[in-house]
Amino acid sequence: MSIVSDILDHNKKFVEEKKYEKYLTDKFPEKKVAILTCMDTRLVELLPKALNLRNGDAKFIKNAGAILTQPFGSAMRSIIIAIHELGAKEVLVIGHHGCGMTQLNSDSLVEKFKANGISEVVLSTLENSGIRMDRFLRGFDKPEDGVKHSIDVIRKHPLIPSYVPVHGFLIHPDTGKLELICDGYKALEEAKSSNK
Repeated sequence: MSIVSDILDHNKKFVEEKKYEKYLTDKFPEKKVAILTCMDTRLVELLPKALNLRNGDAKFIKNAGAILTQPFGSAMRSIIIAIHELGAKEVLVIGHHGCGMTQLNSDSLVEKFKANGISEVVLSTLENSGIRMDRFLRGFDKPEDGVKHSIDVIRKHPLIPSYVPVHGFLIHPDTGKLELICDGYKALEEAKSSNK
């Protein structure tokens, strides 16, 4: 049986037995927070539980490494919409120890593209179009560097109100233990003080 068949069989029972009812909520985050985090499989259930979040409490935006690679990319767009359209008042950037984006080797990944059938023609066409794989596939040396980078992109974004606190954390993917990397409230206070 395929994964799709398994999913469809389960889904049919899920709906028929009304198991969805305990997850009913609306589109507005109850705790008024948007969370940019990694797509790591270890965080799917652990992260919300470690933060005491239930379905409907937060807007989750996930990608590889919780890294904002472009100020006008899809992850940043999601954060902007969460704030302006859906009522999020704070942003949390949560990276994790043992992230696969740590010291990601773009050359090695390009070799995997080739091994998976992506032709040299496609790769050279992308390079000639200005897509530099070393930048597109860039990771970070330490997970806290990725968190700090994303915080910086969010804070400096022209469409993010200056009063929105942006916090940074690292989570341990086995225990759920959180480490505060950046206190968004403190950063706002420091910014106010320096502007006086």
